[in-house]
Amino acid sequence: MERTPRYFAIRLGLTGAAYAAAWAAFALLGDSWWQLATAVALAAVFGQVGLVAHELAHRQIFSGRRLSENVGLFVGNLGIGLGYAWWQDKHTRHHANPNHEELDPDVQPDLLVWSQDQARAAKGLPRLVGRSQAFLFYPMLLLEGLNLHVGSVRALFRPTTKRKGTEAALLAAHFVLYLGAVFTVLDPVKAVAFIAVQQGLFGVYLGCIFAPNHKGMPTLKKGEKLDFLRKQVLTSRNVRGGWFTDIALGGLNYQIEHHLFPSMPSPSLRRAQPIVRAYCEEIGVPYHETGFIRSHAEALAHLHRAGAPIREAA
Repeated sequence: MERTPRYFAIRLGLTGAAYAAAWAAFALLGDSWWQLATAVALAAVFGQVGLVAHELAHRQIFSGRRLSENVGLFVGNLGIGLGYAWWQDKHTRHHANPNHEELDPDVQPDLLVWSQDQARAAKGLPRLVGRSQAFLFYPMLLLEGLNLHVGSVRALFRPTTKRKGTEAALLAAHFVLYLGAVFTVLDPVKAVAFIAVQQGLFGVYLGCIFAPNHKGMPTLKKGEKLDFLRKQVLTSRNVRGGWFTDIALGGLNYQIEHHLFPSMPSPSLRRAQPIVRAYCEEIGVPYHETGFIRSHAEALAHLHRAGAPIREAA
């Protein structure tokens, strides 16, 4: 649980350097179709910046709330166009009640249905998408980056949003600088292609980070109560892998440990895993861990099963 300042100093330094290097390469390449390669690199860098914002939201880097929020606003809003306060509020509610159909915003039937009960009650777009959602999941992730931008801007008009002026100014600065750079360097056709590739792959990357964590694990309904440990462990899935998986998924491949100890620095989660796994085995709590490909297969299979009532009613 101790802070790891050296690790995060290196991590933030490398992430910042990669961000600057990608934009420097963009400027040097000029008006060229090779910029699509830069778009791919920037999608990966944006994903890593998003992981840093996630760690800031959990105060894994700094102990102080104010400092974490200020750096999070800079990294999230200005860096990648993600409304930090809006996302932090949403993510905090997810952690409090993971996979709870009424209380977890990540399993609300806004577009996808996450259980057969949601499928039976679905209307409009969720009903239309729900029948084939397992096949549409990855194509829809191409729009996840845009969805995060839209959600961030919409949050500015909610009365509960704090520091609206700062949030709005940093978001506006990001969009002006991003779009200004792209349309200044590239002709309109290349600019649109660049944005589509960069934002689309950014969304897919984020989806591949977060989808294996809970999708396909048990969901909870109103009236169902579990103690804290079971609520977090039974709804979460770990993803096996080595150092590359740890970097690419930002430590969230240790989702069970992360949910039990949200403020634990991400490099410590690997060390905590054998302790948690042994304790779960000792008290008879199922502890689910699988490979990366299998985790996605389980999530897609669950999405297909959840949409069955819509297909059967057709």
